[in-house]
Amino acid sequence: MTPSELAACFPTPDAVPPEHRLPGELHQRHYLVDGRLEHWDGACKPVLSPVCLRGADGGVEQVPLGSYPDMGEAQSDAALDAAVAAYASGRGAWPTMSVAGRIECMERFVQGMAKRREQIVRLIMWEIGKSLADARKEFDRTVEYIGATIAALKDMDNGHSRFTVVEGTIGQVRRTPLGVVLCMGPYNYPLNETFCTLIPALLMGNTVVLKPPTYGALLFEPLLEVFRDAFPAGVVNTIYAPGEVVVPRLLASGKVNVLALIGSSRVADFLKKQHPKSHRLRAVLGLDAKNAAIVLPDADLDLAVRECLLGALSFNGQRCTALKMLIVHRSIVDAFLDKFVAALGRLKMGMPWEEGVQITPLPGPHRTRYMKDAIEDACAKGARVINAGGGTSLCTLFQPALVYPVREGMTLHREEQFGPVVPVMDFDNVEEALQYVISSDHGQQVSLFGRDADRIGALIDPLVNQVCRVNINAQCQRGPDVFPFAGRKDSAEGTLSISDALRAFSIRSMVATRETEDNKQLLNGIVREHKSTFLNTGFIL
Repeated sequence: MTPSELAACFPTPDAVPPEHRLPGELHQRHYLVDGRLEHWDGACKPVLSPVCLRGADGGVEQVPLGSYPDMGEAQSDAALDAAVAAYASGRGAWPTMSVAGRIECMERFVQGMAKRREQIVRLIMWEIGKSLADARKEFDRTVEYIGATIAALKDMDNGHSRFTVVEGTIGQVRRTPLGVVLCMGPYNYPLNETFCTLIPALLMGNTVVLKPPTYGALLFEPLLEVFRDAFPAGVVNTIYAPGEVVVPRLLASGKVNVLALIGSSRVADFLKKQHPKSHRLRAVLGLDAKNAAIVLPDADLDLAVRECLLGALSFNGQRCTALKMLIVHRSIVDAFLDKFVAALGRLKMGMPWEEGVQITPLPGPHRTRYMKDAIEDACAKGARVINAGGGTSLCTLFQPALVYPVREGMTLHREEQFGPVVPVMDFDNVEEALQYVISSDHGQQVSLFGRDADRIGALIDPLVNQVCRVNINAQCQRGPDVFPFAGRKDSAEGTLSISDALRAFSIRSMVATRETEDNKQLLNGIVREHKSTFLNTGFIL
């Protein structure tokens, strides 16, 4: 596409379908702290949509969506203090509440959240440029995730609802909360990825300071009342402030027990060092990834191209699980590129509400500039853009680019591009492809494409010791959520799946005594009279 053709992808104001228009700008002036929606009278941060509107002169401008509070240290301190007070050294109403009680609160939250589906889906679409279909999918998947996490917690707790007697000692083991969690999610899945840490943290009895992502902050506004009404005061607190200003301060206080961050390893390394007793800080981190696809000479090319195209360009490649390097055997690389270019040309580029759209605007012009810079660097060092018009951009819209051959020394070779640029390198010996994964700083996933059992089998064993998931003849992906989602090297710390996340935000604690008649009567009395929420033999249906 030419710049003028890209400009035609953006609508004029009256061309936006009425059913997809926002009712007006959303100027958020409240935040949640200690069970209250506090009013904000200070500076606010404007929010611009990735979607641009085309004027009469043919120029395009990003759509203003509204604004949210631009708070500072005093407000973040208040949010942290509220979470600390609600936890109350483990004596607060939330950490001492029964598991059944916490589940009841979470179910109340989900009911309130479901009532706001249309508003939140629309905000996801307009705030981050995600297609309407994918925005709906993100919301629905998040609701399903909460239900599955509740079910897993019931199973976990029911499995602990008994006493164990070993070598004359009676004991009961349960999982207990860790304290205050600082929760920060990413812009690409602002609802789902944030809730994949927030929900298990809450269900396990922790209190939370939630910092919404910069892109996707407004979509949490409809949930503030729901949080307030579903949970005890101080259990969920929100801050809207520049991360570089308040987050190091929060950690330096020593009051944060768990850092839950989906972001970059560079930021995570810096933040962890701010804690005065870093050995006390548990980190649950989803970080950088540069997942590779290795396409062997006997691969089904149609299948490999289809999966690699989806893996590289779903939501414009803005996924940590995206395929960000395609490593193709030299004997088939030309055929692979031809098929990929043809498939790439069939992708629909347009606005998020358009039926079947696959390439949508990026968060801002800074992202398109990064993509262009990375392509220019590669071309200056011997690569070229294979598809016609690839890399053409206008404001927030960027035509995907297939770049080949990518080599060591180019930005695209090692750096996570997180956008619609698809780098391809070739190999003669499979050891070259294997060494790319081994020498990478990242270790989340890899995809293998081939049909020879000997070749695939010989690669599986070394690769499972380098990454946490090997996908055979399929793109890299997170789901299903019951499977572990983790990373080696700079890609993650801790494992996120439904059951693993519950364990990540808790620790095993035990009550034990000697096996004597007096102690048996004592334990029976505590359980029978419900004197402890920890010691019990109840079963949650």
